[in-house]
Amino acid sequence: MTLGLIWAQAANGVIGLDGALPWHLPEDMAHFRTLTAGATMIMGRKTWDSLPARFRPLPGRRNLVLTRQTGWRAEGAEVFASLAEALAAAAGADVWVMGGAAVYAEALPLADRVVVTELAEAFDGDVSAPEVHRPVLAATDWAESSTGLHYRWVTYGG
Repeated sequence: MTLGLIWAQAANGVIGLDGALPWHLPEDMAHFRTLTAGATMIMGRKTWDSLPARFRPLPGRRNLVLTRQTGWRAEGAEVFASLAEALAAAAGADVWVMGGAAVYAEALPLADRVVVTELAEAFDGDVSAPEVHRPVLAATDWAESSTGLHYRWVTYGG
């Protein structure tokens, strides 16, 4: 099993506001789809809830949702009470953690790689990314999005 974490963050570390991304970056969505195609996705319930209904479950991926809410169910989601249980169920798979902040923080020490879309702009938000203290394996040059935002992709090693 390989375990990766994937997220986009503003220059000030923000990854969310009121259960959503505070920006629109279509290039990042395409990058996410490419990297995670066919993989097992682990996410918290609030992250699941933040996905637009037409993308739940994420197509072409196994969707594992973590929640402490006993009895919570959603069509297309496999429900687990802990990250350890979800990882055990995903043994042998290519696994990506896609949020939220508490799930990232718990999974970060176990990750083989971390892929971050960094935005050059700062945004207001109520959720921040964990700090990544790992070597940078690769980073793209800064690019301008079709929406005018500036971004790059950074991959950190394990």
